[in-house]
Amino acid sequence: MTLPRPDLSQMDAVVRTYIESLEAEIERLRAGGGEAAEAASTPEAAEPSEPPTTINLIVLSHGGLLKRTPRHLYARQRRSGMGIFDIDLPEEEAPIGLTLADESGTLILLTNQARAFRLPVSKLSESPVRARGQSLGDHVALHADEGLVVALAGQSQGYLAMLSQSGHVRCLPAHVFGESLSPGADVYNLDRLGPLVAACWTPGNGDLFIATRNGLAIRFSEKQVSLQGGPGIRLEAGDAAIAIASARNESGVFLLGADGKGTIRLMTGFSPNKSPGAGGKVAMKTEKLIGAVAVNEGDDVFSISRLSKIIRFRASEVPAKEGVVQGVHCMSLRADETVAVAASPTALSA
Repeated sequence: MTLPRPDLSQMDAVVRTYIESLEAEIERLRAGGGEAAEAASTPEAAEPSEPPTTINLIVLSHGGLLKRTPRHLYARQRRSGMGIFDIDLPEEEAPIGLTLADESGTLILLTNQARAFRLPVSKLSESPVRARGQSLGDHVALHADEGLVVALAGQSQGYLAMLSQSGHVRCLPAHVFGESLSPGADVYNLDRLGPLVAACWTPGNGDLFIATRNGLAIRFSEKQVSLQGGPGIRLEAGDAAIAIASARNESGVFLLGADGKGTIRLMTGFSPNKSPGAGGKVAMKTEKLIGAVAVNEGDDVFSISRLSKIIRFRASEVPAKEGVVQGVHCMSLRADETVAVAASPTALSA
């Protein structure tokens, strides 16, 4: 006799996620072919941890919590694994971002109101994988309606490219975000460009790759961005810009959808526009793109879900494509969705 599946909506979120993860694993083991069969035949056990490193994974939450944990405490899984629970958040909270930084370095924090702050990584207490975060308010004074949207490891060279929700972009040299940065300094005209949603470091002489929630993207030379900032991509009705990455012709960009499917889009198959501000073309077939990060050979990818489950896997496990695809399963999800992604060179060390 087959019992009907009970309604799990009223159960504790952690218990519900555990049950749904078990159900997903049963379905994978029952699968008879294709990618599901490959996943079922491949042990999901994590690879041995890397040697201890001073590189930390920083997790950001919607409510302004940050947690730093040494990267080596996150063992690799196979692509399409279920991940492990990470930051311990209240039920109404959710993660919004990931970044990697050395414990001796500095974080550059950017808010939705296009204000910038510096925060030494060491100001955040080192935490185990499953732990609560620290309130950003303990270190940074935000306005009542202001929220953190980006955290990046500080750099002394290159440029910081910033993207607004309306698809506008501005690039500023790294020294602007150096030790002389005034806490809360405005980094662009909010009224003209709109709320900030993403940022990335660039070398200054490469290309920018901007992606939207609907999976459209544009690529153009960063040297064509005006000093005061301007249009980066023309958005279709109902769409929004969500990610920006530095690109070169020989590089790839990892794209991830909310459904846990991802792909590496090779830039050899995504030609640059002559100028910024044009409409995007399809970069990945997805109902909701959540992130785009530059990846290189040997990188690891980190992704976190709305229920704070995190997975680490090798970027080389994701097929690199020159054309448009739907992507492959990168994280198994049930009643959940991925919300943020980051990439880290495995050779990165202090």
